[in-house]
Amino acid sequence: MTASPQTRDAYNAWHERYAVDHEASTPWHRLVVRHLDAERDIKGRRVLEIACGRGGFAARLAHMTNPPPRLVAADFSTAAVRKARAFAEQQAPGGVTCEVGDAQSLPHPDASFDTVISCETIEHVPNPRRALAEFARVLKHRGRLVLTTPNYMGPMGLYRGYLRLLGRRYSEEGQPINNFLMLPRTVRWVRAAGLEVVAIDASGHYVPVPGRPPIDVHSLGRIRSLRWFALHSLMIAEKLG
Repeated sequence: MTASPQTRDAYNAWHERYAVDHEASTPWHRLVVRHLDAERDIKGRRVLEIACGRGGFAARLAHMTNPPPRLVAADFSTAAVRKARAFAEQQAPGGVTCEVGDAQSLPHPDASFDTVISCETIEHVPNPRRALAEFARVLKHRGRLVLTTPNYMGPMGLYRGYLRLLGRRYSEEGQPINNFLMLPRTVRWVRAAGLEVVAIDASGHYVPVPGRPPIDVHSLGRIRSLRWFALHSLMIAEKLG
């Protein structure tokens, strides 16, 4: 199963509007960096970043102290891959292989990678569960998936529902596809794909304010149990089968 040409056109147009995120310092990238185990996930490993966007985070991975010997950065959008390839050639020559790839139908054999990194991806594909099945398929035995997704169990989910009642479409930075994800559901999907969840973390306790950007109440991040209601969620899952 692959996404339609119309979806590709929409994402090409979306990526053309944005520059490369040189710092790759979004809340989800910070979560990934916090939880990546350099020895377990990167050093000597074959790594796939799927839905790499315009390539900022892939270049950051290539600059780690012990970068992976094989780092593939793939995205469904040809416009994104073009920008990612140019950025990688400038910032990390020879360190990143950029390719066009659909998260729902990866162009790699089974058990091809030790680590799959997917930042804010499955909420923007037509079939998130199919994408997770593909991530699991290309992982080697004991390989790990590092996955970030939005979690609409908190106030931002209520705000999204409020907009729907008003007949207004909710969009994450204007992206064409915006699936409604909640962390417990995502955990179930990951387990159904045959992976064992070994860690969960989250950040971002936002309060919507009319006419202004949402306010992040940082103090709530210190309450561990509230991670289930934070907007930016991270999950690490291992392939044991």
